[in-house]
Amino acid sequence: MTVDMCRTVCWRPIWNKAREGLGLEHLLIANRVADSIVLAFEEDNTPFRLSYRLTWDDSWRLRSAGLAVAMNESTRSLSLRTDGKGRWQHEDGRPIDELDGCIDIDIWPTPFTNSFPIRREPMAVGERREFRMAWIFAPALTVHVQPQGYTRLSDQRYLFENLDGSGFRAELLVDEDGIVLDYPDFFERVRP
Repeated sequence: MTVDMCRTVCWRPIWNKAREGLGLEHLLIANRVADSIVLAFEEDNTPFRLSYRLTWDDSWRLRSAGLAVAMNESTRSLSLRTDGKGRWQHEDGRPIDELDGCIDIDIWPTPFTNSFPIRREPMAVGERREFRMAWIFAPALTVHVQPQGYTRLSDQRYLFENLDGSGFRAELLVDEDGIVLDYPDFFERVRP
């Protein structure tokens, strides 16, 4: 895996079967910063626009997350900071105690944030690890803790498990940089 990336990655959302393939995520990654725009439809077919900006350190430990959603005639935003050791704050410095211990972030709807535990904690084939994630749900921009598991199945394939009791599992194919290529039934990489 490369240390510094400078690239553009795009995915098509395919989770909304009524609007399958309509929408796009356009992600720019450079020098430990990601800027993205996601255009998608909710399950009720309401369109929304999510923009996010993430920064992280050399070890792929998240440092800040800024998100904004535009939907119908309303907008909302969320800004978070973290020390990379599991302590989180709102932009104004107020602590977010319920996220204590979360090193990584997982944002719905993007497959990019699955790369953080993969990049931050390299695993041997067959190895499994559990993570406590700060899970952000868009378009509402709610945040809560979600336990997740990752098992490295092969050089570029991981089993993702949601450990919240839902039983959700997915095999994620990643590229040489640990960025998701395809997330079955949810996201499909747009290839040049």
